[in-house]
Amino acid sequence: MAILGIETSCDETAAALVADDGEIVSNVVASQADLHAKYGGVVPEVASRRHLDLIAPVIEEALSGAPEPDAVAVTTQPGLIGALLVGVSAAKAFAWSRRLPLIPVNHLHGHVASLYLRPLDLQPPFTCLLASGGHTMLLDVTERAGYTVLGTTLDDAAGEAFDKGARLLGLGYPGGREIDALAQRGDPTAYDFPVARVPGLDFSFSGLKTSLLYKVRDLPAAELERRKADLAASYQRAIVRALVERLEAAGGGHVAVVGGVAANSELRAALPDAAFAPLPLCTDNAAMIASAARFVHPVAYPDYLSLDARATA
Repeated sequence: MAILGIETSCDETAAALVADDGEIVSNVVASQADLHAKYGGVVPEVASRRHLDLIAPVIEEALSGAPEPDAVAVTTQPGLIGALLVGVSAAKAFAWSRRLPLIPVNHLHGHVASLYLRPLDLQPPFTCLLASGGHTMLLDVTERAGYTVLGTTLDDAAGEAFDKGARLLGLGYPGGREIDALAQRGDPTAYDFPVARVPGLDFSFSGLKTSLLYKVRDLPAAELERRKADLAASYQRAIVRALVERLEAAGGGHVAVVGGVAANSELRAALPDAAFAPLPLCTDNAAMIASAARFVHPVAYPDYLSLDARATA
């Protein structure tokens, strides 16, 4: 059995073919990062229109030279509603035209399921840190069909904190990549940024972002330029410290990290024994959606024609 996965929840138009044993047959991602860079972040309407341009050729490329899929999987929630609708509509049309079953997938489950693809093929149970541009969560994963939420962010997600921090420092988009690169030249102990300690296993990054704002405002332009790498390194260190401390507080013997922030070099160095999603599968992709679909009940033809997208989980 082979599953065609389709992902359009934000600004990546993606399609992939995954075998039922977790082998990736193809994985195509068309990023819109350059398109949104001039705005400093994703513009929902722009993203939706670009998905319309890319969805057909991306699916065609993913299936080029590959066997016909036996089922179609698509991200239905959460995400930008206009972007999600493009993927859901394309998936419905593809599945209906071939009388194939359709499998609705939660985007967050997809990130966790990136760990179930070969060659990693991680087996539960484990504690999972999901850190991306839109979500920061601690999950207790006991089976591949789902998870239990242990903690989540009360305000900004970690990836959002990176993006906003990058804008304050005058860096490009995506912010996490830009701060990670600049931080390599800075001193992470130069500035003491706060790490919020909220009850339970939840996260909070709004105070950290505000602290960086004040430091940037207080520095003269020339001094700011000279200390930018130190600011980036110290800010990154605070975000990573917040993530690691909460993960350690959750306990558990086996630890895994997924989502776009899982690509951060300092986070990977801080958790040398953790299982990380492979770098190509950290950011949004369709292979992870097809992977999750292996553990979700499909909707038979033609019942899925009434399937809808949802912006929230």
